[in-house]
Order: sequence, then C-alpha cells, then structure tokens
Amino acid sequence: MGTFPDGGLNSWKWTGMTVSDNAKPKLQVLTDSEEATNRLGLKLAAVVRPGTVIALVGDLGAGKTRLVQAIAAGLEVAQDMVNSPTFTLVQEYPGRIPLRHCDTYRLRDPDEFLDLGLDELLAPDGIALIEWADRVFHLLPRDTLRIDIRILSPTAREFVIAATGRTAGTILAELAGVLAMDR
Repeated sequence: MGTFPDGGLNSWKWTGMTVSDNAKPKLQVLTDSEEATNRLGLKLAAVVRPGTVIALVGDLGAGKTRLVQAIAAGLEVAQDMVNSPTFTLVQEYPGRIPLRHCDTYRLRDPDEFLDLGLDELLAPDGIALIEWADRVFHLLPRDTLRIDIRILSPTAREFVIAATGRTAGTILAELAGVLAMDR
C-alpha cells in the first residue's frame, strides 16, 4: 500500500491494482479529505482521452459530483459552470476535451436514459461522466471506467475504480502509474 502525504490533511492511499476473479482490473484509492478527492480527479483528468465513459456509483453525498468537478478542473472547464445536473439531467461543458455530465438519479426507468440521446452523450469527441450509473449500467458501452464510491467517514472515501474494456483498462493502468509516481 502506498501513502501519498500532501501536507497533513491531504494524505491518500492506494492499495495497488488488482485483477478480480472476472478478469476486470481495478484500483482502490482511499481519500481522507475533499482536497484529496480533488487530487484524484485531477490525476484522472490527466489520463482520460476522448471517448472515455466514466460510470459513477455511490450513495447520496458520497462525492460523485465533487469528483466530476475535479475531473472538469483537470480538463480546463470553468469551475463556476460545473454542478450536479440533477434537474437538467445532462450538461455539456467546453474544455480541453468536451465534458458531458449526466445524472440519472431522477429517471423513472432506463428508457428515459435512452431518450436523452446516447449518441450525443457518448460521442467519441468527449468524456461522458454518468452519476448514479448503476441504474443504467447495462446500457453503457462495454468499455467503461466504473468508479464505486463508498463513504467511510464524514471526510473519508473509498474509490474502487474498475475497467470493463481495453481502453478503460489502459486508462486505469495509466492512473495507477501516475499514483505510483506520486509517492
């Protein structure tokens, strides 16, 4: 396990990359503050590429939107633009790579997700970040980066990042490399 101190409150840990029983590589990252979560998002933004689909799963208040904001900052999206799209469902932000942010919390059924226009949401020129993705995961591309976020305490979070395809696996390996270099 590596520990990455960043001046006290910003320490974070990762347990390394493993391959689970179903051959999906995954990475576990533990953060102890919002600042550490921001750092994770910035590091993820450094390795994503156009066409990346990121599925975010976690309870209310787990930090899905916080992570999206950090990824958006890393993609040079103006921070005053980024918020939870709970009521508008999909927001698109211009940046170094276009960012499409979707929140499926208020959808009544998966068909409503299809009605949002998946071709545009998942267009290969941008990054798609989908909150509450467990509700529509079966509709997402096979090559997706899934991030499960678990609340450990009021400030600590566990991020389990899993790749379900080749490109997502490459991004995951690059993220693990970036985290390892930060030791």
